[in-house]
This record gives sequence, C-alpha cells and structure tokens, in this order.
Amino acid sequence: MPEHWYREAVVYCCDVETFQDSNGDGVGDFPGLISRLDYLARLGITCLWLNPIHPTPNRDDGYDVADFYAVDPRLGTLGDFAELLHEAGNRGIRVIIDLVVNHTSNQHPWFQSARKSEDSPYRDWYIWSSEEPKDRHEGMVFPGEQKETWTYDRTAKAWYYHRFYDFMPDLNTANPEVKDEIKRIAAFWVQLGVAGFRMDAAPFVIEARPNETKDFTFLTDLRSHLQWRRGDAVILAEANVGPDEVGQYFGDEGGSANRLHMLFDFALNARLMLALARQDSEPVVDALRDTPKLPEAAQWATFLRNHDEVDLSKLTAEQRADVFAAFGPEKDMQLYDRGIRRRMASMLGGDRRRIELAYAMQFSLRGTPVIRYGEELGMGEDLSLTGRDAIRTPMQWTPGVNAGFSTGQDLVRPVIKDGLETTNVIVQQQNPRSLLSWFERMIRTLRQCPEVGLGECSVVDVPKPRHVLAHQADQPDRGKMVFLHNLADEEVTVDLSALGNAGNDPYELLADKDYPPVDASLSKISLGGYGYRWIRLRDSQGRHTGGQSTRGGLA
Repeated sequence: MPEHWYREAVVYCCDVETFQDSNGDGVGDFPGLISRLDYLARLGITCLWLNPIHPTPNRDDGYDVADFYAVDPRLGTLGDFAELLHEAGNRGIRVIIDLVVNHTSNQHPWFQSARKSEDSPYRDWYIWSSEEPKDRHEGMVFPGEQKETWTYDRTAKAWYYHRFYDFMPDLNTANPEVKDEIKRIAAFWVQLGVAGFRMDAAPFVIEARPNETKDFTFLTDLRSHLQWRRGDAVILAEANVGPDEVGQYFGDEGGSANRLHMLFDFALNARLMLALARQDSEPVVDALRDTPKLPEAAQWATFLRNHDEVDLSKLTAEQRADVFAAFGPEKDMQLYDRGIRRRMASMLGGDRRRIELAYAMQFSLRGTPVIRYGEELGMGEDLSLTGRDAIRTPMQWTPGVNAGFSTGQDLVRPVIKDGLETTNVIVQQQNPRSLLSWFERMIRTLRQCPEVGLGECSVVDVPKPRHVLAHQADQPDRGKMVFLHNLADEEVTVDLSALGNAGNDPYELLADKDYPPVDASLSKISLGGYGYRWIRLRDSQGRHTGGQSTRGGLA
C-alpha cells in the first residue's frame, strides 16, 4: 500500500550545504543537489532526508532556525527547493526534511518580540522564570559545551529555558498556540510536496518542561493533521527512550499506530556497536529479543552513523568502555562523555571486510535502513574540527580540487584530503569491486527482499559460536530469508537444518565471497571470517525460485 512506502524504503541523509556547490561560493545548494540526483538514483535510495534547510544564524549547523516558512538563501530559493522535489519525484525519490520545533534561534522574530515585552503575543511561546531557577545547571543535552539550561535575558528581565545551547530557547509546547503553529509549519511543507519529516528531539516537543507529563496526544493530532493534507506523509522521530515508553510514541493504548510512523532504533544501534567492538553477536540478539512489539504499520529505522555522535549513553559503563577502546580510544575521538565522533569506516580501521559486514547486518535487520552521505564511499572524519563537525565534511566526488564539491576557495568546511585518491565517487564508480559498487549491489538486493521491511524478524536458535549472528525475516505473502553474519575473523560452519526448509529450494542472494551452493537441508553452511550470507528460504507465490549470488567483492 502506498501509505506504507516507508517500510520498504532506503533513506539517505545529507546536509545540503556540504553535498554539492553549484555556484562556487563554497556552500552546497539545491541546484547542486539536483545535479547529483542521478547518482542517488543509481545508488538505489528511495527517500532523501535533508538536514535543516531554513534561514539560520548557523551557530548549530542550522538547528537554530530563524524562520520556519522559508529556506536558507545560501542554499537557494523556495523555487529551487520546489524544483528539487519535482526532480527527485521524477526519479522515484521522496524527500523528507528536518522538523526542528522544540526550540528556535534567539534571533527568531518570535523570541525577539517575546523578550521585549511581557505583553508580547509571543511571550508565552517560550518558558520564562522571574527568579533564578535552582536547577539551572541540570539536564544539559551537550555536557561540556553547555554551562546551564537557564539563561538570564537583560531585556526581558527574566530567565529563559533552553535544553540545548543558550542561543536556542525552548518553545513552550504546552501552549496550544504553539502546538497549532507546529501543525501549520508541517502542513505548509507537506503542501509544498515533502513526503514527511524527521522530527528532532521528539520527547522535548511533547514535554515542555523537564519531568512534566508528556503530551502524547499532540503526536496523534499532528499525524491526523498531516494525513488530511497528504495521506502518505510520514514522521520519523528522534526519541532515545526506554522500551517502556516506545509504544506510546507509536500509538495510543488501543494498540493502533496513530502517532509516529517511525522511530530511530537507538537501542539497537548501541548494541550493534557493542557487538562489533566485542566481536560477539549476543548484544544484537538481546536487542532483538528485548524489542517491544510494535503496532501494525509502525516501523523502526536502523542506522550505524547519523549526523550526531555515536550515542552510547544507554550502555553500561563497562560496555561503553569496550566500545571506546575499540573505536574511539583517544579523548579527541569522544564527545559528551557518551559518544564517538568518528565515521564508521575509520572506526573499523578501514577494513573492507568489517565495513561490508557491519552494513550487511544493519540492512538485513528489521526496519528501514538509513545511511549518512559518504558512508557508501568509506569517508572518514576530520578530528581537527570541533564537536560533531568532524563528520560533517563535504561530499567527495572526485580526486581533484575540493573533491569536486566546489570550485570556490572558502568552503563551508574543509575537504578531507587523506585517502581522497580512492575515496571518491568517480573512481569508485569505475571500479566494480569498490565499496560504492558493493553498496549499489547490496541495496538492489535489499529491494528484492520486502520481507526485511515488512516481515517479522526473529533470532535463529541453533548451536553456533557466539560471534555468529543468525536471524530470519518472514512475511507469509512475500517470502522468508535467513541471514548469517560472522563478527570474528575465523571460518565456521553453521547447521540450520532445524529451520525445517523441506520442500523449498534455498538460494543465496548476497555474500561476501563465492560459497558452495546452499544445500536444501541447510545442514552445513560455511561462513568465512567477517563473512555474511543472505539466503532465501521461501518465495512468495509465483516468484522465480532460482537465484544467483551477489558477491561482496573486495577492492
């Protein structure tokens, strides 16, 4: 059904300002992004997620929004954005944008009006205190970069609240007028043609003040409001919450998915990092078994790297230490005492086998896969940049000047030069054994496997080493697959005969290398060190039952 398109999507996240510059001013823009849509179509992505595109003082990479109804003039015009939506649609690519509505920039006209007078119509759109709050040094989202969550404004003669930086005051989302405005903002962009939103900091949108009761009914109202405008619009939310709360973000107590369509799976992400660090599948097995049952049509979004740090806050101190030791041992690789500010390829030491393994795991697990621009090339990071900017460097298109990102001299951020000779699009597209070529094949293969996004994911309980992850995806009317991933550098043989595949003719769809054909008994399946195999066990009625393996192919 078209309204459930997001369950079979492949989402690609990019920041317009660092993707492609069309006019030589050193900043990526909409015309530049349009010129690269054919690249994204060839890669196989079906949904493009854009980081903030609104006018901004740009003190927090655009998350300090100064006007929710316009686009940043550095990126182009509203007409350019409309053209982007049109051209993306021509290629079968939907576009979603960031919805950042728990705070504004302190330069936003609403806040400027609010601070100047208690009689301002926007005064109650923000959170104020006439007395110095006792908890002004608690609850900081960015410890080490923030000093407080309440700041005194001399013009307002009052303290204003901000979970994030002091230049991003929180909106008072308990105010009905603010809620109505959020719905208007979302409806405006949906009317223009976006397919939905990635909602930033969703828990803070429905919890105006710390420790207050969350207003989940607003999520119900927002979804209903959007879907009257566009029936297939989706909301993918950032909400790093515990399993006891997850269900309420998706739907009400009746069990229907009438709130958010999708949530990023932060719990699985942290366990994937732990599993890769320890070369032990048990953290992923635990995450899959602990996953709350979701309402029908609700969906997880899986990821390895996003635009922020690798957030390990939900791990124990011992587990976090193991991940730090493996992937971020130096202090300047870490951030906020809870995360890592490196790209995935760097964390895995540039080991092509482990990079393929990591993404083959992510893309085969239940949910919709999301990748960050440049991951398909094995891009690295620039640790000389501050904070999260380390992984927000320009896209690498060619081995030439500015990596083909811009003809300008003053770039929004410097290009990573180390390894640029091979870590770029033009060189990797010409090499059928490159990482980019592998990603193209892997994504094409995934799109032939609808049971991954639509079906039920479960762990396969058979005797095997702890470093081997075996799971299956089953959708009765689409088919059934089993996936094997070896997190260690030693060959193994796995016996899957307990799956009882009698009467079916299994075949391999994706693997890291050539293996002997899969025997119908599934009794002796070999798996190389850091190897992976995607095996189809059952086809839907009428589907071709023969198959051909797609190998990983190291460069």
